Amino acid sequence: MEIEEHEVKGHKIAEVVSDQVVVAKVEDGLDLLGNLYYQGFDMILIHEKNITPAFFDLKTGIAGEILQKFSNYRVRLAIIGNFEPYQSKSIRDFMFESNQGGHISFVSSKAEALDKLSR
Repeated sequence: MEIEEHEVKGHKIAEVVSDQVVVAKVEDGLDLLGNLYYQGFDMILIHEKNITPAFFDLKTGIAGEILQKFSNYRVRLAIIGNFEPYQSKSIRDFMFESNQGGHISFVSSKAEALDKLSR
C-alpha cells in the first residue's frame, strides 16, 4: 500500500493506492484512519476495490463502525468506485444519505472526490 498526497485549496488529502484489499475488517479501517490522522491528513480517498465487499453489506456493521470513527475524528472520506453492483435498497439509501452530508462521499472518480473534499 502507498499513500499519494494531494494538495487542493490548502487541504492535505491522502489517497490510498493499492492493488489489494486494504480494509478487510473494522480494525484495518481504524488503523488506516489513525495512521493517516497522525500524519496530519484530515481527508482521505480510498478506492472501492481496496475495501472488502462485506463493507457494502450493511448487516455486517463494518461500514457503520468505520464511518462512525471517521466522523468522530472529523476526517472526511471519499470512496471512489463503481457502485452499480450494490443494488440493495439499504446500501443505496446509505450512500445517498452519506453524499448529502458531505462528510462521507461515494463518488465515481478521483477528480470528483478531490472536488467534493476540497469544498
